[in-house]
Amino acid sequence: MKKKPIIYSDLSKKQLETLKELYIQKKVESMSHQELKQYVLEIISHQINDTIGKEEEMEAWREISDFFGEQFEINILEIQKKYIDYKKVIETEVDPQKQRIELLEKNNLDQEKKDMWDD
Repeated sequence: MKKKPIIYSDLSKKQLETLKELYIQKKVESMSHQELKQYVLEIISHQINDTIGKEEEMEAWREISDFFGEQFEINILEIQKKYIDYKKVIETEVDPQKQRIELLEKNNLDQEKKDMWDD
């Protein structure tokens, strides 16, 4: 008779956490210095460059600010000077619900105007 494979739901929460910690420890220990650097580069790049929404953007901003410390504003000024021709300001996050309400109101106004002319 074939043995049923073990799946994650067969483990208790504590057992699964312990397995994950063991995996993390062994995975890191098995990686070369170059592999570790590449992996960390990918993780940090994803964490900083792939931010979604205002909250994540602010978190990335704080992390960058904390890292650069006193040099943060100097770096910003240098970047602003280097890319002075790029005047496009970052758009603030659009609230989809607010946008839908505004569109509905506009459509209602347009409908009211049409109705007036039909009479």
